[in-house]
Amino acid sequence: MKLAIVRQKYTPFGGAERFVERAIIALAAKGVDVTLVARQWQGEAADGVHGLRLAPFYLGRTWRDASFCRAVQGLIAEGRFDLVQSHERIPGCDIYRAGDGVHATWLDLRGRGTDRFAPWHRYTLRAEAEMFRHPRLRAVVCNSRMVRDDIARRFGVAAEKLHVIHNGIDLEHFHPRLRDEQGLALRRKTGVDPATPLMLFVGSGYERKGLPTLLRALAEMRRKDALLWVVGRDKQEALMRKLAQTLGVDGRVMFLGPQQDVRPFYGAADVFALPTIYDPLPNAVLEALACGLPVLTTTTCGAAELLDPHSGTVVEAGNAPAIAAGLDDLCARAPTMRDAARASVAHLELAQMAARLMALYAEQL
Repeated sequence: MKLAIVRQKYTPFGGAERFVERAIIALAAKGVDVTLVARQWQGEAADGVHGLRLAPFYLGRTWRDASFCRAVQGLIAEGRFDLVQSHERIPGCDIYRAGDGVHATWLDLRGRGTDRFAPWHRYTLRAEAEMFRHPRLRAVVCNSRMVRDDIARRFGVAAEKLHVIHNGIDLEHFHPRLRDEQGLALRRKTGVDPATPLMLFVGSGYERKGLPTLLRALAEMRRKDALLWVVGRDKQEALMRKLAQTLGVDGRVMFLGPQQDVRPFYGAADVFALPTIYDPLPNAVLEALACGLPVLTTTTCGAAELLDPHSGTVVEAGNAPAIAAGLDDLCARAPTMRDAARASVAHLELAQMAARLMALYAEQL
């Protein structure tokens, strides 16, 4: 089977890219001939995976996305692959993985009405609608039931084309034993007492992931000894530092930037917080749960469907008082929730994800 997986920009830090890497490795191990099609990437392609760079000239992000789309459509027309699975909104792909969710929904939840008139958003909305209604589209891989239901409601995609396949996770790589193996050492290195409640935020795109609201919630928590670590890259970091200072919590927040290996930080933390405005199914939440961290997230996050009162808390996005109360509760109960957190993702091992993807590909062929 010759499979092309399309992702415009591949970096080692993004959640979607981590899914691609895990899927590629698992599929290559099953004998699938995988080609990663990208405009640019950092690092090397996984062993046994071909890399194909498509980098047409562009100026501005609207032209960038449109030119890459046309280049991929040309590749599809050549017929070199049995299946083309795109992680970008490209009309004419065989399979679309809706890892970024529905752009129209993100704009609605973001609450900026003028966004829809900006050239890039107009292009993205049009490409999204054309892709879901394109006759060549055979299947849509949805990483949560939330995304599946949204696509069906907005675009009328037939139920038999919508397949929920949760992201897989390496359950040995992300494990509660990281607390003893790496987490306590990191606490000692950074001067954090083992008894101090430590909350962790991992994500790039601070606005969408809800970091401004999380900082406001930190200021409202009863536990004034609770600390927050922020891992991730974002151009708004200076603005978030200023907000923390304005709120008077800058002494309780540490901005740690992007990390090639996040496991020591999962090991050091007690609670994982991601009060996102919109997120289809963030890998960081799955990794945190696998490491035994109870999670606070929102009703507009696909990971909410994996949680129960024993493994986490689900609140409305933007509600700082509810987030503060939820974090106070999780900080108090965290030691008793670790087993339930781990159990909530025990069924999401990589082999299961690969098997479900292989079954889908076989069905489409």
